[in-house]
Amino acid sequence: MDAHKAIQTVWAYEIKDEFIDQFKEAYGPNGKWATLFRHCSGYIKTVFLQDLDNPNRFITIDYWKSYSAYSSMKEIVEPEYEYLVKQCEPYTASEDYLGIFE
Repeated sequence: MDAHKAIQTVWAYEIKDEFIDQFKEAYGPNGKWATLFRHCSGYIKTVFLQDLDNPNRFITIDYWKSYSAYSSMKEIVEPEYEYLVKQCEPYTASEDYLGIFE
């Protein structure tokens, strides 16, 4: 993997019925996660997709200018990142990290 090529991180989620609105607010392109990432150099955007056949299933794709930019993100915003992880944990029935793609 070229550390200077643009990358995307991809996550899939199954959301509990009672938390769909909160999940959308936190994970959408203008949500809490994207707002946090905007503090990091190299963040481009978040694409937020909801499955039409299963409204509880979502995919997020975060775009970064490089693998290096993505890698340094957690160091830059670690306390806030961990706080959001804990805050958003109740929303999900399952969460799958699908990988980093070029």
